[in-house]
Amino acid sequence: MFTLVTPSTSFYESFIESHREWNGAHQDGAGVHMAGDITSPEGFADWVQQLVDAESAPEKDGIVPCTYLWITEGAKYVGAIAFRHSLTPYLLSTGGHIGYGVRPSERGRGAASWALNEMCSRLAASSSPNRVLVTCEDANVASAKTIERCRGVLEDLRVAEDGRKIRRYWIDVSADNG
Repeated sequence: MFTLVTPSTSFYESFIESHREWNGAHQDGAGVHMAGDITSPEGFADWVQQLVDAESAPEKDGIVPCTYLWITEGAKYVGAIAFRHSLTPYLLSTGGHIGYGVRPSERGRGAASWALNEMCSRLAASSSPNRVLVTCEDANVASAKTIERCRGVLEDLRVAEDGRKIRRYWIDVSADNG
């Protein structure tokens, strides 16, 4: 059974295994862009603290407060999901409120759909916001299906600054949408 947990150093070994699986690819929702050295226990601990602190950090240089949660199964790190508390022009155009990623060896088990539904349920319980923007690359069929399974309604397709085509979906998370 999957759970969403606050990032913790107790997942160090499992996260490092996952990091190797990604083999340098971008890990949506993980906040790795904020990290220095995540491979040493000390560097990992520093990064985990940055993730926890990001929830209450002030908006600065296009970075907004963000809640990072890890998708886990027992002691295993399965993936990550992040909720950005507000949208900058960039996030409104192509980034969205929510990003998520599941480690390659755990894909196809429903972790992403479960985590996205769980995040939306938590947002509904907090009464803010009423809807969230979730995006994915047009070529990422699996992510598009995940978002659509979670009640995502396609608004449009946009071209990012780097030329990638981005699908933009809105999900109603108001409490009465259930």
